Amino acid sequence: MRGRLFGATGDFTDGLKPASPSGPDILTKERTQSDVPIEELAQHLLGHNNFLTRQDRVLRVLENEPLFDKSKQMNLSRPERYHLGLARAKKLRRLSDQHGWDDEDHSMAQYLCEDVSPYMVHYAMFITTIREQGDEQQRAYWTPKIEAGDVLGCYAQTELGHGSNVKGIECEARWNPKAQEFVLHSPTLTASKWWNGTMGRTANHAIVVAQLLVPKTSDSSEYVNHGPHPFIVQIRDMKTHENLPGIAVGDIGPKYGYAPMDNGYMLFDHFRIPHSAMLSNYSRVDPNTCTYSKPANPAVVYGSLTYVRASIIMHARLIMARAVTIAVRYGCVRRQFQDRDSGDKQAPELSVLDYPTVQIRILPLLATAFALHYTGEAMQNLYKGTRAQIDKGDFSKLAVLHAQSSGLKSLCTELAANSIETCRRAMGGHGFGGGSGYIQLNNDYLSKPTVEGDNWMITQQTASYLIKRMAAAVAGKGKPLDEVDEACREWLKSEHEKNISPLDIFQDDWKIVQAFQRRSRYLTYQAYVEREVKKRSWNSLLLQLREVSHAESQSILVTNFYKALHSPQSQMSPTLQGHLTTLFRLFAFYTMDAEARDFSKANAVSDADLDELPAKIQQLMTDVRPHAVRLVDSWKVPDFLLDSALGRYDGKVYEDLFNRAHRLNPLNEITFNPHYKSDEIVMGKGSEALDKILAKL
Repeated sequence: MRGRLFGATGDFTDGLKPASPSGPDILTKERTQSDVPIEELAQHLLGHNNFLTRQDRVLRVLENEPLFDKSKQMNLSRPERYHLGLARAKKLRRLSDQHGWDDEDHSMAQYLCEDVSPYMVHYAMFITTIREQGDEQQRAYWTPKIEAGDVLGCYAQTELGHGSNVKGIECEARWNPKAQEFVLHSPTLTASKWWNGTMGRTANHAIVVAQLLVPKTSDSSEYVNHGPHPFIVQIRDMKTHENLPGIAVGDIGPKYGYAPMDNGYMLFDHFRIPHSAMLSNYSRVDPNTCTYSKPANPAVVYGSLTYVRASIIMHARLIMARAVTIAVRYGCVRRQFQDRDSGDKQAPELSVLDYPTVQIRILPLLATAFALHYTGEAMQNLYKGTRAQIDKGDFSKLAVLHAQSSGLKSLCTELAANSIETCRRAMGGHGFGGGSGYIQLNNDYLSKPTVEGDNWMITQQTASYLIKRMAAAVAGKGKPLDEVDEACREWLKSEHEKNISPLDIFQDDWKIVQAFQRRSRYLTYQAYVEREVKKRSWNSLLLQLREVSHAESQSILVTNFYKALHSPQSQMSPTLQGHLTTLFRLFAFYTMDAEARDFSKANAVSDADLDELPAKIQQLMTDVRPHAVRLVDSWKVPDFLLDSALGRYDGKVYEDLFNRAHRLNPLNEITFNPHYKSDEIVMGKGSEALDKILAKL
C-alpha cells in the first residue's frame, strides 16, 4: 500500500526507533493473552457469501494498482478528488471486466477503496429502481444498456426546498394526451433537484421523482395530482456529455465530506419525455383515456429507499468496526502515566485502554458493532423475504419492513456516526491528526444520519406504525395483523395493568430481552393513549415518538443479538459463545443504563438492579479488555482500508506517523518565504505562487 513507507531520507532520523516497549511487541502480547478464536469469529461474522475470500482476492489486485495509493490523497483539492474519484470508478469497472468480477466483487472493490465513487448512486439506487419499479418491457430495454456501461444513472428525488417530505416536492410531470408525452418542469427555484449524487457531472440519465399530473379526461384542462412518481430521463448527450437543452444540471460544490462525489442540482424547463419514461411496474397512465392505475400498496413506490435503508444498517456495523479497530489497537500501544497506586517508581506506564475512562468510551462500542451485525443480517433477510412476497402480490410484510428499516436506520446510523467521533476523542491529540484514519471516515459517514430520511424525522414513521398496531391490539378484533400486533395483544393481556414483578436481568439473559420488549410495549402504549385517547396533536408528541421508535429499535437489536447466540444453526464453540455473551450483556446493560428511567417506569427492571448496572458494566469491561485486540482483529479490516497509522495491524504507530509527516508530506518539500514585507510565498519564485492562489479565489 505504501511503497515508500519508512523509506530513508538520508538524515539522522532514519536510524531512530520508538522507545520500548514497541508497538509490535505490545500487540503481540495482547494477542497472546487472549483465547478469542479469530478465524472462527471472522467466519461467523463475515463468512456469508464468501466475504473474506472475496476481500483477500480483490485486495491483492487493488494493492498493486498505483491509482489506489492513498499516501498523499489528503493533500488534494476537491476538484482533484473528483478527477481521482472518476478515474478510480472507471478503473474498477475495467478491472471488473479484466478479472471477470461479478457484482459482489465490484462492490467489495468499492468498499476497500473507501472513497465514495462517482458511480455509487448508479449502482446503489438507479439500477435497483429500474429493476423494482420498471415493468418487464422497461427492464428489457434498459438493463442491456446499463450492463454495457452506456447508461450511467442517478436518483433525483431530493430538492432544494424539500428533502424528507417527499410528498412536498415541486418538480412536475404533466401528461399531455395530445402530444402523447410527459412535460417535466421545475416551476420554482426550490423545485431544483439538489444533493443527488452522481448527477452533477457523471450521469447521463436520471430517475426523476416528480408530481404526476394527469388530466381528468383526455380532453380536460383540469389536472389531478397523483403524487410523486419515478421517471427515467436522459439528461445529457450520449456523445458529447453536454447538458440537454431545457435542463440545467451541475455540481453543487464543496461539502462536509464525499469529496469525489458530484452531488448535483437540476432544473427542467418544460422538458418533454415519452410515455415510456414513467416507470410502470406498479402504477401507470393509460395514454389514450388518461386513466391512472395506482399500485396495490402505495409504499412500493419507495422500494429503492427501503432497500438502501436496510443496506445502511448492515454498512453501519462495518463503519463502527473500523472506528473501534483503530481505537482498540492504538489504545493498547499508547501508554500514559504509571498506576498511581503502584509503589514501584520504575513501573511501566499503563496502556490508555487500561483506564476505565477510556474503556467506557470504546468497549461498549465494540459490543455495539456486534449488535448491529446481527440486526443488519436480520433486516437483509426481512427485505429479501418481503420482496419475494411482493412479487407474488402479497404486501403483508411491507409495513413491518418500512417501519423497522426507518427506526433502525435512525438509531444505527446515529450510533455509528457518534462512535467515530467518540473513538477519535478517546485517542487524544493523535486522533485529530491526518494519520488517525478518522478524518475521511468521519466526514464521509456524517451524511448518513441525514440521507435516505433524516434521523429525527423518520422515527415518526416507526412510531406511527407502532401506535396503529397498539390501537388494533386494544380493539382486539379478528386475527393480529402481524407479529407486532400480536406482541401488543400479548402485552395487554399478560402485563398491562397487571401486578407484574420486575424481571431478574442478572440471572437470565432472556430476561434482559424481555425487559427491552416490555419497555417498548409500555412506551408505545403511552404514546397510543396520548394520541388516540387524549387526542394530542402529532407535533406536540414528536419528542415522545422518537423515544418510542428508539425503544423499539433497541429492543430489536437486543433480541436479534440474543437469538443469534442461541440459534441451533449458530454452531459456535463454547469459547466463542462465552465471549459473545459477555459482549451481549455489555451492550444491553450499557444501553439500559442510559435509558434507566424508562425501564423503571415500565416495571421492567427494579430500581435496585438499575442502581447496580454501572458496577456490572465496569466488570464486563474488565472481562472484555484482555480480549479486545483479538475481537477487533476478527473483523478482518485490512490496513489498506483503515489507512491509519494509529490502527495498523502490526502496531508500528509512531514509525508510520513520523513517516507520513517527514517523508510523505508534500508541504515539507517546499521552502517558504515567511517574511511579511515580501509578497513572495515560495523562496525563489517571486509572486508566482500568490498569483496562482489569487486566480483561484
